[in-house]
Amino acid sequence: MKLASLRIITKDIKQSVEFYEKATGFTAQWYTEDFAELKTNTITLAIGSIRTMKMFGVEQSTEAKSHINTIIEFLVSNVDDDFERIKGLTKNIIQEPTTMPWGNRSLLFCDPDGNMINFFTPVRAEAIQKFS
Repeated sequence: MKLASLRIITKDIKQSVEFYEKATGFTAQWYTEDFAELKTNTITLAIGSIRTMKMFGVEQSTEAKSHINTIIEFLVSNVDDDFERIKGLTKNIIQEPTTMPWGNRSLLFCDPDGNMINFFTPVRAEAIQKFS
């Protein structure tokens, strides 16, 4: 398992991506209009619009005071195998293993404090190449 990225969820993805590009000097790679990444030598800063949370089955209001705005993401060798272990640890499974539009198979769950965690395995050629 490898800590792969931290993902920020934002209501204005273009503004956030521009801010982080200017702050870090890195250029974002856009995968969809709702998802971009800035890669450093050690970790990836992923930025997703609040619309991406609907893909995970999480409804978020732009006005909500308490909402998820960060996801801790771990690259794992087989997300389906990990699901068998994780479902015994928590009842707070947000999304069972699902293949996402950007090519990763993803499992979302919360830790005991409510922090969202994403275990993912690249399954499409472009996603596999990205993590090779």
